[in-house]
Amino acid sequence: MIYITFKTNLILRNMIRHIVMWKFRRDLEETPQQIAAEMKSRLEGLNGKIEGLLRAEVGINLKESASSFDAVLTADFPSWEAMEAYKVNPLHVVISDYCKSRRLERVDVDYQID
Repeated sequence: MIYITFKTNLILRNMIRHIVMWKFRRDLEETPQQIAAEMKSRLEGLNGKIEGLLRAEVGINLKESASSFDAVLTADFPSWEAMEAYKVNPLHVVISDYCKSRRLERVDVDYQID
């Protein structure tokens, strides 16, 4: 028997997209790739666990350069309020603390999808 699954991308009107990029420290026992993989596992593991988090996806950089970052998070929320609630949710705070102790640099952008 063959099962076919279709992945759909639901975009809500006025949805908020939260994008964060990190450059990780090079002076730790963990490599930046290992940290990025752990961040991917932890953040994507929040899907379905935090109300208002529609989708969290982490990409790991494949080509290192002087201007590149090690990983990027793209997360979608139905509203600004949902995004703010996510930021203080204890499940997210634990991951954020892990990241803060390992990051060298962080940049982010939040925008509305019309």
